[in-house]
Amino acid sequence: MKTALRTCPLCETSCGLRLTLDDDDSVVRVEGDKDDPFSKGFLCPKGAALGRLDEDPDRLTQPLVRVDGQLRPASWEEAFDEVHRGLNATMAAHGRDAVALYFGNPTFHTMAGFLYRQPLTQVLGSRNVYSASTVDQMPKHVASGLMFGDPMAVAVPDLDRTDYMLILGANPVESNGSLCVAPDFKGRLRAVQERGGKVVVVDPRRTRTAELADEHLFIHPGTDAGLLFGIVHTLFAEELVSVDVEVTGLDELRSLARGFAPETVERACGVPAATIVRLARELAAAPSASVYARIGTCTAEFGATASWLVDVINVLTGNLDRPGGVMFAKTAGLEIFRSGQPFATGAWRSRVRGLPEVLGEFPVATMADEMETPGEGQIRALLTVGGNPALSAPGAPRLARALSGLDFMVCVDPYLNETTRHANVILPPPRILQSPHFDFLVQIIMVRNYARFSPPVLPLREDQYSEAAILAKLLLVLAGQGPDSDPAGGEEMLLGQLLAAAPGLREILDGADGTERILDALLRLGSYGLSLEAMRQAPHGLDLGPLLPRLPEILCTASGKVDLAPPTLAADVPRLLRRLRGPVPEMVLIGRRHLRSNNSWMHNVAPLVGGSNRCTLHVHPRDVARFGLGERARVRSAAGELEVPVEVTETVMPGVVSLPHGWGHDDTGQTVARRHAGVNANALTDELVVDPVSGNAVFNGVPVRVLPV
Repeated sequence: MKTALRTCPLCETSCGLRLTLDDDDSVVRVEGDKDDPFSKGFLCPKGAALGRLDEDPDRLTQPLVRVDGQLRPASWEEAFDEVHRGLNATMAAHGRDAVALYFGNPTFHTMAGFLYRQPLTQVLGSRNVYSASTVDQMPKHVASGLMFGDPMAVAVPDLDRTDYMLILGANPVESNGSLCVAPDFKGRLRAVQERGGKVVVVDPRRTRTAELADEHLFIHPGTDAGLLFGIVHTLFAEELVSVDVEVTGLDELRSLARGFAPETVERACGVPAATIVRLARELAAAPSASVYARIGTCTAEFGATASWLVDVINVLTGNLDRPGGVMFAKTAGLEIFRSGQPFATGAWRSRVRGLPEVLGEFPVATMADEMETPGEGQIRALLTVGGNPALSAPGAPRLARALSGLDFMVCVDPYLNETTRHANVILPPPRILQSPHFDFLVQIIMVRNYARFSPPVLPLREDQYSEAAILAKLLLVLAGQGPDSDPAGGEEMLLGQLLAAAPGLREILDGADGTERILDALLRLGSYGLSLEAMRQAPHGLDLGPLLPRLPEILCTASGKVDLAPPTLAADVPRLLRRLRGPVPEMVLIGRRHLRSNNSWMHNVAPLVGGSNRCTLHVHPRDVARFGLGERARVRSAAGELEVPVEVTETVMPGVVSLPHGWGHDDTGQTVARRHAGVNANALTDELVVDPVSGNAVFNGVPVRVLPV
């Protein structure tokens, strides 16, 4: 037996793990690392199953290439020959916009995925770039960009010091925190209560987080922005505003909020006016307070507006950039993702629907449009890295059909899944334990400054490519070099782009090869003066201290102040008012987070499937009786129809049904997932409906009909 220390890469929380391996290099035990200063031994079911996921026999171990319509095993040389042929043929015949990129959620959790994402985008030079961000958190980036000038300036609750926490549309006890990295979120919320603080949860479901809270308020899905505006209205009306940072737009914000008296928004959101007023008073009176909202608010029609108002309230109550309020983490390395230039959107627009680019990408909701619609710039080839949009995108069945019609497709992915089954070439990265790990981007959303490096536990075999080598080779192919080019050339191209952001980088590049060498240089240029060797000497991780005020150093709006009423967001307020005054749908659909699941790619591990982690439709008993439902129901929306097992529960409010995302597995190479197929909730979501400010997909508050089978 041998032990190894490792950061868990399966979600944002970045918990420290202690692994026990046998003589065959199989993981026989996973424990939380009690010596990790951040996670302190916390372990969730996903982390406990890391060994099973890493050793999944269905993981691909060599490339697959399509021959005579069938995907067959191939050598790396054969695979890259085919990649070179297919991508270059498309670019030569139809131009670079005919090739699209799609980056999935896992790219944010690997070193190579983070470092090579921007170089791949820039070298390809296509406007057709997409990612999981527009089915997830893009509204928060847009709101942060418009308020603070920096879309990566995401303010997180100072969870360990706050006295009052208002949580909307988030279930961090099960998600472990999203855009708010806090291992053992449950324990940290209990600590708020134990020190005399209060936790309030606003959610259409009584989640595990809601059960722990001091107060849970049901809200009609998709109306969070109305509730938040009701709080803003009250803060102004009762003269409870206490702003202690430099702002612009205060008078404009006051004017925008006048139409959102609590009595006005009560009917639409379902929260009593008196309760809205009380929430505003409690937030203003608390010694410190933090408002936190997540995917339930982001994946709604007014996701950007709700994300904006969250931080508006944090500003108005004097809780921005102060201990116990919401603050900005500081990463261990050089923050190469900060441009220092004021944020803007719409530098170009999508060809078919005219949707503006945001952070250099288009909404994934329009990717099928761009594949199906003939003309100059039509997507004819696709490169995906670690994503499964055939399940995760709105209107997913349509997108899956569009994928099958592409001229060429290459996927960097360890599985044959609902997306990669359409590929001409699949390039599998190595096992998790064969790769180094460092959280470049996740560090900006931690509730305490912290860093940890994990070297590979197991070596690569001679017939394997590292993820960095795969992406470096793809970079060279997109740059027009031959398929036999040395991956080191791709690394030099990556360095060239990094040098543009950090000219002093090359002088201190030394140490290990590849991504570890780059990590060492970025650490040396960072605020803490660290190095890769310092990280190796601290295998349990480094506590870099509590969050500190840092707004002045990241603020880069044109005015140099926090903008409380950005014109782009203010322009959408009349639409919100009209929607709140309109009819309330009889039934709406929302998603559901599971403790033992993370999107679609963990359904092939037996310990993570079953129990509460099932693809069922949660329905309130009152609605079961009203619609005469039995064991199964038919759910119909403007986009499609599904038949799904019914689970009767009072945890969901009347008028709302809940269906988890990431299911709908079909006949692919995932044995366990096929046995627990479920249905794809995105057959019901409409790709034509997006948050117009951010382009984010709308998964919550989808009008549906529920019928007996």
